[in-house]
Amino acid sequence: MTPRVTVLSAGEANVLTGAAPDRRLEAVGRAELWSFRVDKPRAAALVFPGGGYVALMADREGVEVAQWLNANGYDAHVLIHRLPGQPDGAGGVWPSDIALRDALAGVAAIGGGLPLVLVGLSSGGHLAGAVACKADAAGVIIAYAPINANHRDYKAPAGKPDYPPAEKQQFYNDWPIGIRAEPHGVPACPVFLAYALHDRSVPVEHALNFVMTARDAGLDLDAHIFGRAPHGFALRETDGTQAMWPALALDWMKRKVGV
Repeated sequence: MTPRVTVLSAGEANVLTGAAPDRRLEAVGRAELWSFRVDKPRAAALVFPGGGYVALMADREGVEVAQWLNANGYDAHVLIHRLPGQPDGAGGVWPSDIALRDALAGVAAIGGGLPLVLVGLSSGGHLAGAVACKADAAGVIIAYAPINANHRDYKAPAGKPDYPPAEKQQFYNDWPIGIRAEPHGVPACPVFLAYALHDRSVPVEHALNFVMTARDAGLDLDAHIFGRAPHGFALRETDGTQAMWPALALDWMKRKVGV
């Protein structure tokens, strides 16, 4: 299915690298919304692919997730956002919050006709969490995402160096999702987490910090931690109990979000 593309910002047209089903964006010249629609949708979903804020895994964590949502009755929109610290085409670089600005523009473009669920994988999960703190969402699904333990004060493992470019690290510092002591970063909507216990790229502390905040603040949060899942399991790495996570997420949307 070819998506309908809505351009959300000025800038150069984006160029995918690689071949399907592993296309990615190494640079993003303009923000876009790729919309995959179904007849009689039960709700809408905004999908945030990961890539560590230095690229976007357009197929693996974007298009494939949208197609899975379509197959289960949801309109799905994949956000293609600009990357903090990358050249802005005018001699400078994009600021730390550029991905969040683009995401909020995507929410506005979708409109309010249907309940909106946010679905983010890897760094896209961090962005989905930030959007859930700023926009009206019915719920947020976050999978193996660096949501808080890249923050300068909560790093896991301790002493981990900052991530380049500086704008990317600043975004993590400004938005530690699930840390109650911070001035923002705790979504009010129901939250679903899916993590890998032995993930070295995204340590499980990211999820555990949020779980403790949810307990102390009385938040509605379901957390699933899979013992042998690899980082980036998405919808492909199904040789393990993480194969259950899509079904668990769908059931959660029906029970917790009502869609």
